[in-house]
Amino acid sequence: MIEEIDALDASCIEKLARGELLAVRWKKFITEELAETLKYGILTKGFDKYINASSIGKVGLAFYETENDPVRIHEYFDDAAKNIRELRGRCTPYLSPIDLLRCTLDEVWPAGAKIETLYGRKMYVGLSRVVEPGVPMLAHHDIFSKDAPDSFEAQSLRAQLAANVYLSMPLEGGALQIWDTEISVEEFDAMRGGSYGVDPVLLGKPTVEVRPEAGDLLLFNSTCMHAVSPSMDATRLSLSCFVGYRGSASPLSFWS
Repeated sequence: MIEEIDALDASCIEKLARGELLAVRWKKFITEELAETLKYGILTKGFDKYINASSIGKVGLAFYETENDPVRIHEYFDDAAKNIRELRGRCTPYLSPIDLLRCTLDEVWPAGAKIETLYGRKMYVGLSRVVEPGVPMLAHHDIFSKDAPDSFEAQSLRAQLAANVYLSMPLEGGALQIWDTEISVEEFDAMRGGSYGVDPVLLGKPTVEVRPEAGDLLLFNSTCMHAVSPSMDATRLSLSCFVGYRGSASPLSFWS
């Protein structure tokens, strides 16, 4: 259910979208040395915490955090371009790995790839996610139509993938866990109560568990339940975005 590759092509995306694969791993998408350099460039300028997942650190504002609040939605779009530039600035003089991913997918996907547009405005792409030692990332799913229920763009997706480029990994822990079952929005909300996610123990043994290394790229189906085991000895830093699929004749889209 997980395939290791040394280059992305259209078939990887199709297999993930059709559910033939749960995840794709490209080892050394960027070099370990570059990942280490970018880690310091990003972390030394500080980070915030998720509004609705306060144990997890981040740089940038995820659309998930807006929670259908008009004020937060305006803030998200007003800051989208600035936040894209912020990541580029923290990576300077090197290319942002998210920009590299966007270019790569645009080149290999027949219909191209572009930043997602929502409510007539360009979305943000390129969230930095910081998980400190001892902090688990609870089991959850990411579904665009849940975050933007009144949007045709969100409703028109046929598959939603998560893309993570890892800049720092602990020696122990920090594994990505994925379950091959999809839980309805209603069932998940009942399970999680007031939290952003649920204890992974409630889901049983994950279908896939993978410990990426610094420099790796992972793509997986974000609508399946997924979690991250606690890092034991070091901060886990990744750059992330979603990749939207609407069929082979339509462009892929990116957002965070």
